[in-house]
Amino acid sequence: MVRERLRHGVPGIPLLPLIFLPLLDFLIAGLGAGASARGDYLLGAVLVITFIAIPVLWLLLLKGFFMVGPNEAKVFQLFGSYVGTAKEPGLRWTNPFFKKTKISLRVRNFESAQLKVNDRDGNPVEIAAVVVWRVVETAEASFEVEDYQNYVKVQSEAALRNAATSYPYDSHEEHVPSLRGSTSAVAEHLKKEVQGRLDKAGVEVLEARFSHMAYAQEIAAAMLQRQQAGAIIAARKLIVEGAVGMVEMALEQLSHKGIVNLDEERKAAMVSNLLVVLCGEKNVQPIVNTGTIHQ
Repeated sequence: MVRERLRHGVPGIPLLPLIFLPLLDFLIAGLGAGASARGDYLLGAVLVITFIAIPVLWLLLLKGFFMVGPNEAKVFQLFGSYVGTAKEPGLRWTNPFFKKTKISLRVRNFESAQLKVNDRDGNPVEIAAVVVWRVVETAEASFEVEDYQNYVKVQSEAALRNAATSYPYDSHEEHVPSLRGSTSAVAEHLKKEVQGRLDKAGVEVLEARFSHMAYAQEIAAAMLQRQQAGAIIAARKLIVEGAVGMVEMALEQLSHKGIVNLDEERKAAMVSNLLVVLCGEKNVQPIVNTGTIHQ
């Protein structure tokens, strides 16, 4: 495995006068020598060769300058071999024969397409995720994988599929995590899953979270009815518990204050009527009894 080695090069600004001033002096001296060498063919040939070689050398030295921006790196190769990485921002200079490849170290987002997968219970669901990542190991990103950006895309979607199949979409038990009910825990699992796949590419995953989550279209209607039934059952359970408490309180208050004494049959009738009133879906119509308690 190729590991990153820092090689920032030489500060470029102090080198600029050291490169330009000698060239200027050479041109001035060369013009003077050319004027004095008229008629001397050997000296003229030497001056011509020198006038060609010096600018070529000067251009070669200029090729060694490179610029590094903030949150940016340059990866150096010499004849195919990895030499080092420059991360210090500013104008720098290094060996002119180095091949310099730019790599961004900025934080980037990747949003996957909506994938159709089966959850742990076998129900088809549509799911998508957003992965926040950045390059931290330039050598691995450059040489361990073919295209690290495409590698992030493919491996993130593979990790998303694997994470989605590890949980049910909805859980009917409190201690069982689900995709819809335990988003924080599932997102942490997804982040670890993606990071484990991207380590070899020198990529750090900062965050991974779901951006879309729904049942697949073919079972969405059936699952909606199931959710509605569960909500109705939960509401009915709460209503019945409240109604029983109110009936119990009413009977206790009537008996405690001695307002009326009811036998067991009348208590049963009163409980039945109160439960119908309290638990019914529609408003009941009251009936006023103008007779006695027994008529």
